[in-house]
Amino acid sequence: GDILDDYLRTDGVWILTRNKQSYKTNNEKECAEKCEAERHFNCRAFLFTRKNLQCLTLAVNSKMSVMFASMDAVLYEKKLYLLECKRGIGKDYRGTEAKTWRGVPCQKWAEKIPHKPNYTPQKHPNAGLEENYCRNPDGDENGPWCYTTDPSTRYDYCNIPECEDGITHTGEVECMQCNGEDYHGEVSRTESGLQCQHWDAQEPHMHGFTPQHYPEKDLKMNYCRNPDGELRPWCFTTSPTKRWEYCKIPHCTTRPPVSDPGSQCLSGKGEDYRGRIAITESGNACQHWNTQFPHKHGWIPDRYPCKGLEENYCRNPDGEKRPWCYTINSSIRWEYCTIPPCDGREQEIADVPIQVPLTEECYRGKGQSYRGTTSITASGKKCQAWNSMFPHRHEKTPDKFPDADLRDNYCRNPDGDNSPWCFTTDPNTLWEYCNLKRCDDHTQE
Repeated sequence: GDILDDYLRTDGVWILTRNKQSYKTNNEKECAEKCEAERHFNCRAFLFTRKNLQCLTLAVNSKMSVMFASMDAVLYEKKLYLLECKRGIGKDYRGTEAKTWRGVPCQKWAEKIPHKPNYTPQKHPNAGLEENYCRNPDGDENGPWCYTTDPSTRYDYCNIPECEDGITHTGEVECMQCNGEDYHGEVSRTESGLQCQHWDAQEPHMHGFTPQHYPEKDLKMNYCRNPDGELRPWCFTTSPTKRWEYCKIPHCTTRPPVSDPGSQCLSGKGEDYRGRIAITESGNACQHWNTQFPHKHGWIPDRYPCKGLEENYCRNPDGEKRPWCYTINSSIRWEYCTIPPCDGREQEIADVPIQVPLTEECYRGKGQSYRGTTSITASGKKCQAWNSMFPHRHEKTPDKFPDADLRDNYCRNPDGDNSPWCFTTDPNTLWEYCNLKRCDDHTQE
């Protein structure tokens, strides 16, 4: 095939690096041949400028260096060096994983401490023995490995995923399991093609999903992620007029690995509870998750395949305080369930803030001073917690409105609206006024 088929092309960008060689060529194909024949370093990419017919072979690619906009330049990157998965035993793996499957950092191939290596860059110049990246220079059937920095362990294997069908040109696993909460690929554009904003940036959109606040969510670079239990991975965009958008990542054709059957008792918030209790704490039977009567809702089992939304069993798909369900009572939209705790003790009520009932659950004026504990909207929908970004992302957070008492999911009026309100837990309804009346309204006894 065409020599350029092995490269990923990106128009209008420039890579900054000192480690490069310059050549005069007539076209991109000739430049690719220079890259293949490069002996000064491992050529990972090349830049070609149409106007000057300049060819620059590069030792780095976009994963290793900073990119700039440059109208006349075209960047070609070797796909092999963008792959972070292995084919077969991974003899041609050239990714940047540099720790063993146990998490021990790898020793650099060119160093002799703590282990004197048999495989060195000098002895095996074509094996890609750079830095301390996992490699398979000897064709080990167990895949890529490295010498370790642990003096008591000479070498160990690395945890490199298999390349599956559905790998994108940049090498990340393009498909996702479930709702993509565990997606760690490198797609960084939304489904409409907008470039993603970096998670550690606050421009053009301010947000709370920073790597510091969510260290376990792998919010790297500007890669699409699903840190908040959305339908699928998403990102903030670099377009000032579009705050966020979903990313287009197809579902994997292979089934997700079979996990444990789930807990039959309550531990933590009960997000892994998979028992068969189907009645609320006040005795109401639960509505089936796959029905929309008597309550319409967005927790449809087909949309959330890994949340255990079977039959009408109590579940906690949204990180609530404990498992709950919609009820078959048309006047009570949802309620918590009583699940026996795993440690055998009485279920503690301490996880729900105990509030002294107010003599009057009403508001004065516009309700900006309302500090009650109502958390149901006028149409009976449950309120979303103010510090939560699911199912609706918003900017009415407790840290931005410190005087508005935005506790839990209680109705409040932080922005001077007509009366207390809240965001709802219904994905199809952003917000509603709350089920409250004015204190001076005595028309209803």
